[in-house]
Amino acid sequence: MRGNERKHQHNRSVKSNLRGLEKDYRAAIVAGKKDEAAKLLPGVHSSLDKAVKVGVLTRSTVNRKKSRLAAALN
Repeated sequence: MRGNERKHQHNRSVKSNLRGLEKDYRAAIVAGKKDEAAKLLPGVHSSLDKAVKVGVLTRSTVNRKKSRLAAALN
C-alpha cells in the first residue's frame, strides 16, 4: 500500500471518530442533558487538538469547531 493511501485511510478514520464524538455531544445538548454534555466537551476538545497534532485538521478549523461547540452548551 502506498504511503499516501495509508495516510488517507488514517485521516478518514480520525475524522470519522471526531464526527462521532461531535454527534454524541450535540445529541446530549438536544436531549437537554447539559451536565452530560459538559463532561463530554473536554474529551471532544482533546480529540480535536490531537487531530491537529498529527496533521489531520488545521488549527484554525479546530479553533472554530471548539468555539462553536462551547457556544452550543451555553
